[in-house]
Amino acid sequence: MPERKTRQAAARDKRQGKSPSTQAGEYVHEEIEHVREGKHGARSPQQAIAIGLSKARRAGVKVPRKKSSTSKASTRKRASAGKSTSSRKRATTKRSSAKRARASSGALKREGRSSASKRSLSAHAKRAASKRSSASRSAAAKKAARTKGARGRSAAAKKAARTRKKAA
Repeated sequence: MPERKTRQAAARDKRQGKSPSTQAGEYVHEEIEHVREGKHGARSPQQAIAIGLSKARRAGVKVPRKKSSTSKASTRKRASAGKSTSSRKRATTKRSSAKRARASSGALKREGRSSASKRSLSAHAKRAASKRSSASRSAAAKKAARTKGARGRSAAAKKAARTRKKAA
């Protein structure tokens, strides 16, 4: 169950008209904090992120599923089995048994805590960014600058100036 402050932060993001991925980011952040606190571990940063996104979806955030390249064969198999995506979606909302839930939380507790370290999260971010095109990264940065607002831009400029001063 997500913490109250996380749900409130996500609701605030939604009211401000921010994207579903930004709203879900609150849940991901909470999950990374849980790993850092030692509530449970994660095998990789991706696992911690996936758990957070799953919580967000359950809380009603409309986060799109990861785009996967479905081959024609798998589409044919699905069609021949008579399973549409809507029936598959219904099946995923079914709750797992208490035994399975206990087993999965027990397995998470045995995982390491270093996956939520600054170093591993930074490495993950760099890997994820390197998979995107230069134009895509540039467009995202421009949009971020546009939506930041005057106060945000001013704070960012001051921070950049401090960083430049430190480097010199």
